[in-house]
Amino acid sequence: MEVSASEYLSFIHDTMQRAGSFTAVPGRGGMLMGLTALAAAAVAWRQTTAVRWLEVWLVAAVLGFVIGAVTLTLKARAAQVPIFAGPGRRFALAISPALLAGALLTAALFRAGFIAVLPGMWLLLYGAATVSGGANSIPLVPRMGFGFLLLGAIALFCPPVWGDALLAAGFGGLQIVFGAIIARRHGG
Repeated sequence: MEVSASEYLSFIHDTMQRAGSFTAVPGRGGMLMGLTALAAAAVAWRQTTAVRWLEVWLVAAVLGFVIGAVTLTLKARAAQVPIFAGPGRRFALAISPALLAGALLTAALFRAGFIAVLPGMWLLLYGAATVSGGANSIPLVPRMGFGFLLLGAIALFCPPVWGDALLAAGFGGLQIVFGAIIARRHGG
């Protein structure tokens, strides 16, 4: 059986995509997500009830997810990188368990009245998701994840009043700094 040059090149391209890293992580999207988190921290800090505080952070989480999904899709399309094939699929599968665990634990811990542990848990689980997903991405992504893990560990053992500041440092500061570096080095 004879293989044409185009079939051979297609095979090589597909193999490289399956083995490669996911480079469609959006730097500018990360920066925008960070700005959203900084605004959320400023608003959440002023809330007088736990329910209102949680609502602010849940809105920020949904906005961050939408911003991340849209900017990732736009960057992947521009770079002609498939999102849910090869490395993109592995990236999504690696981050999903920790993010799902965070959502479920948020509901359970809030219901049980353990609101003070939420900032630490969110930072830790987002860090775990980022490190795991980063194994299939550019090296900056897991480094950012380790920063989240460090902030999460600090948040668990600091006074609860520091929660919003640590969330701002992670979801705001780390996202903006690493987003800027990713945008500069890897585009978009």
